[in-house]
Amino acid sequence: MRYHNITKDDMLNGDGLRVVLWVSGCSHCCKGCHNPITWDPNGGLAFDGEAKEEIFAELAKDYISGITLSGGDPLYFGNRSDVLRFVRELKGKFPEKTVWLYTGFVWETISGLEIMDYIDVLVDGEFQEGQKNTQLYWRGSANQRVINVPASRAEGKLVLHCR
Repeated sequence: MRYHNITKDDMLNGDGLRVVLWVSGCSHCCKGCHNPITWDPNGGLAFDGEAKEEIFAELAKDYISGITLSGGDPLYFGNRSDVLRFVRELKGKFPEKTVWLYTGFVWETISGLEIMDYIDVLVDGEFQEGQKNTQLYWRGSANQRVINVPASRAEGKLVLHCR
């Protein structure tokens, strides 16, 4: 897996104060995307032990709510196994921290993936420029959904995350 940036003390990409990992690789290539530099799966930097420890050091701070995985797309096919290993380790070390994940894939096609065992909130769906709305919390276009993953999986139906 490769990444472009680690943002600290972020308040825009999920609830609370968060760390954001901006991964490389996206096959959706949405028109109007705010971060097209992350589309190239070979762009950015190698996600190595140093990057992981930088994130873990931030998550160790009690005022950090959790991590958000964005990009690019953390569920880009070339990222899936590395992202799964990372969030599995992260949840083992920091079970109280929330994990948010942004993806262009929709819940109905990814809800059965093992990685969802470790995700608290999923923002799904491709960004659609025609549905862009800057008044929405945590999403860029009205078609995207902010999903409570544990509740959705337990109830067997879509449960939206409410603010």
